[in-house]
Formats: sequence, structure tokens, C-alpha cells
Amino acid sequence: MTSISRRSFNAFAAALAAGAAAPGLVRPARAELVIDVRRGNFQPIPIAIADFSGEGDLGQRVSGIIANNLTRSGYFQVLDKGRFPERPSFDAAPQFAAWKASGAQGLVTGRVARDASGRLKAEFRLWDLVAGQQVQGQQYTTDAASWRRVSHIISDAVYTKITGVGGFFDTRIAFVDESGPKENRRKRLAVMDQDGGNVRYLTQGDSLAVAPRYSPVTQDIAFMSQSSGQQPRVQVINLETGSRQVVGNFAEMSASPRFSPDGRRLLISLQDGANSNIYAYDLATRQTSRLTNTNAIDTSASYSPDGSQIVFESDRGGKQQIYVMAPDGSNPRRISFGQGAYSQPAWSPRGDLIAFTKQSAAGFAIGVMKPDGSGERILTEGFHNEGPSWAPNGQYLVIFRDPGGQSGGKLYMIDITGKVEVPIPTPSYASDPTWSPLLGEGR
Repeated sequence: MTSISRRSFNAFAAALAAGAAAPGLVRPARAELVIDVRRGNFQPIPIAIADFSGEGDLGQRVSGIIANNLTRSGYFQVLDKGRFPERPSFDAAPQFAAWKASGAQGLVTGRVARDASGRLKAEFRLWDLVAGQQVQGQQYTTDAASWRRVSHIISDAVYTKITGVGGFFDTRIAFVDESGPKENRRKRLAVMDQDGGNVRYLTQGDSLAVAPRYSPVTQDIAFMSQSSGQQPRVQVINLETGSRQVVGNFAEMSASPRFSPDGRRLLISLQDGANSNIYAYDLATRQTSRLTNTNAIDTSASYSPDGSQIVFESDRGGKQQIYVMAPDGSNPRRISFGQGAYSQPAWSPRGDLIAFTKQSAAGFAIGVMKPDGSGERILTEGFHNEGPSWAPNGQYLVIFRDPGGQSGGKLYMIDITGKVEVPIPTPSYASDPTWSPLLGEGR
């Protein structure tokens, strides 16, 4: 993966050290550019994203992605450029009084350029217009083809500085791309940037591909594949090399793969007649450990982020419900007790919540609850919603939604407050989304 180097800088630091004055720059005791997004009563913060300077339209494309990312997050209101009181310069402080009068609280300026070797250098500054100071500045150097990734990394830096929550824009989403008539869909495994850009197909559609799940630490994706006349099998594909391996050599169907927090093991479900049980599979030793042993359907297991617990769904009580057990399968206990059937539990990367799909007479809902089952909240509901997968910051989920009829499914991003719900563009119908970890600036 492309390497991206980063350097922090302080606005006008060299000029100030030399005794020069930066026009309009003041130094208050603290910055005010903060929004608390962990509560549901926030209002989006007004922010201006200036066109980055640079060759051709590259600067505008970079700033356009930043503006789109921040808008889609639901926590920012990007100011229309027609309301800008000036054309801001990267090398000068903004006119703070004029910007405050425009209603903006934050301002992002930047520039992009290529060095003699053709590598891309991107710089940005984040200004707190209320406090009258720069609160962040970064410079990134990478190859020219990685301009979209740099745009996402800058978006993450701005998002995190203002919200205090980790970034999620420099990520990818794997999903199942669906084409053809609804009764006979061609299902290919695909991956894209979290905003729908850079779509790449990982399988060709000659075999069925469903239920992908990203490793939390590597560029590996586990998924269920089925060729004509064969049992469905869990496979793992590496995005960097394209290599694929079948997980285990089981006589019966294997399904519902989920990685351990260290990426070394997979939780899978193995069919046992009409039932299924959960197993842990060591990817290095290829050893399998049985975790459940019931005359029920135990499936969709997910580790807690510290690996100390496993959440899963089971109909051992007569209807699908959510259970939690120790990593060796001991001490299983039910945590869902509401009306309806619960399935597809997914533990938040922050460890504080478990997302789930809930089916009732009203349709399918996506909700969250605490690991002990308390505090259940429904985030969205409708005809058909399912398959929640967490962003690496634990603030958002990607889900699959089918409105019914002869159309097909689409992907949506929702946040844990229930206030944000935006579609994620895909080339055609899509299902089974899974969110990657942060790609990392050194990858």
C-alpha cells in the first residue's frame, strides 16, 4: 500500500520567531472550535472549506472531497462559497471578523503541488474563526495517484480535531455487488473507499460471494463463497496480493466468518444437520476449537475488541436472540429480551455497544445495546434493514437496506445518535457491507 509521510507545522511559526507579525492573528487562551457529537442534541458546526490552490483542478478536487466527507458525517454544515467574505490565502491569516459575520466557525485552507520527482505535497490549515487562531496544520507527501487518500486523511484530521472522535474517512468498505434480475443476481465481492470512490472487484461472479468481513488489523477479508454443486466455504482473500485460501476442510457448510481482534483467528459457524455451532479457527496452525454444542442454530459470532468475550445469535430459546459467552465458549448468557427476533450482533470497536438487526411485525430495524443488554436503542427501521458493520471509530455503522419491490439493496451510513442517515453510492445494487480499519498513513 502507498506510503504517506506527514509533518506538522505551526501557522506563521517561523515568521513569528523572526519577529514578524501575522496580520489579524491573535492568541486567545483556548480554541472554541469544538462539537460534542456523543450526545444526540448537537447542532452541525458551520465550517468553510476553501478551494485548495494547486495545478489545474487538483486542489479543487481535494477540497471537494474534504467538503463532501464532512457534510456526509452529519456533524458539519459546509458554508456555501457564495457566502465567503474573502478568497482566503494559505499564506495569510483570515479576516476573522468578516468570517465570523458570515456564520462560519471554522475554516480549512490548503494547497497541493508536485515536487521535482513528481510526488504530491498537500498542506492544510484549520482555523478557529471564533477564537481567532490556527488550531492545526499538516503537510503530507505521497505519490500523485494517492490524492484521494490524502483528501480523506485531511478530512480525518479536521474531523478528529473538532469532534474529539477518531477518524473514519481513510477507510474502505467491502460489499457484495449485485447485478441482474432479482431472482438470479450475480454477486461479486467488491471494495471501495468509504465515500463510494475507487470501486474494485475482488471476484468475477463465477461463484457466489456473500458475508464479507474485514480483518481489524490486516488487509484480509473473510467471506463465504459457493461454486455450482459445491458446499459453501469460508475463504480469506488478501487485498494487497489477491491470494485466496479456503478456511479448513470441513464436510459441511462453513459460514459467518469474523476475525479476532489480532486477526489471527476466525470465528465461523459449521453446519451440523439442521443446526449449526460456532468454532474458532487458527489461521496459522489451522486448528479448530469448538465453542458451542447445542441442538440449535448458533451463528454470527463477534469478538469484543479486547477478545475477552464473544457475542453471537442463537435460537436455543425458541427464537433468535443475542447471547454473550467467554472466548472458550463457557458461561453463555442471553442479553436481548425485547419483542422480536435479534440477529447479526456486532461489537463496537470502542467496546461500549453491540449493534444488531431486529425483526418484528413492523419490519427490520438496526439498533444498539450495551454489552449487558441494557440501554437498547433503535437507530433506524423500515421494510428491510440488516447487516450492521462498525466504522473503526465506533461512531458510525454501515448497513444494507432493501426498500422492497423489484429494486435492490443499497448501503447506508448511520451514526449512533440516530440523527445521521446518508446513502453510500455504489455502481449497482449492493448488500453485506463490512468496514475496514483505518488504512494508516504508513501503509
